[in-house]
Formats: sequence, structure tokens, C-alpha cells
Amino acid sequence: MASKGAINRNNMVRDLIAAKKAKRDELRAIVRDLSLDPKERFAAQLKLDALPRSSSAVRYRNRCQITGRARGCYKKFGLSRIKFRELALRGMIPGVRKASW
Repeated sequence: MASKGAINRNNMVRDLIAAKKAKRDELRAIVRDLSLDPKERFAAQLKLDALPRSSSAVRYRNRCQITGRARGCYKKFGLSRIKFRELALRGMIPGVRKASW
């Protein structure tokens, strides 16, 4: 089980990403637009650099919804590989059954 602090920190990062997404996308579009003046693009890059680091989407970590485990987490189900296996064997995940051949 992951620590409560790690889970809470990840949730704060998720909220910050959502809050700054529009501003970050707007600045990124200006930086990528080659038809604009280089000084204007550079100013937009400086503003983008001034935003909090944690507002970048790559800072968010997928975690298991039950245990908070960060590694081995299936995005489709939102569960770690361990909890996924436990729940699948109990038949608690619809449409999932153990393969046998």
C-alpha cells in the first residue's frame, strides 16, 4: 500500500494539471507557431517556464485506485496487476475471465 502522502501529492498534481491546462496549451501553441516573431515566441517560452513544474501532465503518476500502487497499474481498469488478478479470479471484473488453453 502506498503512503497517504504519495497518494495525496499525486492528487494535488492532478488538480494543478487541470487548473493550468488551458494556459499551458495556449503558450505551447504560441511557441510552436513558426510564423510568429521569434521574440514573441521566446516570451511565451519564458512564461511557460515560469508555470509550476507540477502543472505538466508528465508529472502525474497512474496509481491503483484500491492500493495506490504506482507500478504495474493497468490504465484501462485503474488497478494494479496484483489487485486486477485478485478481482478477476473472484469474477468481480465484468468481461474478464482467466484464459486457459
